[in-house]
Amino acid sequence: MSPSPVSSTPILRTVLVWSGTVTAILAVIGAVVGFLVAGTNGLWSALAGVLVAAVFLGITAASILIANRWYGNELYVPVFFGIVMGGWILKFIVFIVILFVLRGQPWIQPTVFFLALVASVVASLAIDVVVMLRMRVPHVSDVALPTDPDTGDKRDEEPRAS
Repeated sequence: MSPSPVSSTPILRTVLVWSGTVTAILAVIGAVVGFLVAGTNGLWSALAGVLVAAVFLGITAASILIANRWYGNELYVPVFFGIVMGGWILKFIVFIVILFVLRGQPWIQPTVFFLALVASVVASLAIDVVVMLRMRVPHVSDVALPTDPDTGDKRDEEPRAS
């Protein structure tokens, strides 16, 4: 594992921090609005919707951050794709389990749950856009450029046969 991070690491960390903050704000707003609209069931439905969205949206960024720890290793590409694809498979399995668990629960108010879920997803997409627009990352990153032989740096040259 390499100590030098990939250029996407600061972006993903920023996304996770902002998403956590916005999730907390949405949880409070959703709980209050859900309680005012549908009582205690609305409160719990809104919290469940925000939490489900936060978990699903965080798994992808977290899996990429975890996979980036192997940058520089000869097995980086297979490890990266294995971790990210594993995260997506995990999300799919957890989604199915959550649907089965929450389906028919007496405390779920479907409209409040759905609106909280949608609001969380939209907020997450907005965060992704804002972070990507504000981050200053070079267009070409994580690339080692060849040296100029005219500058006297001959490290990259192979020894010549006489």
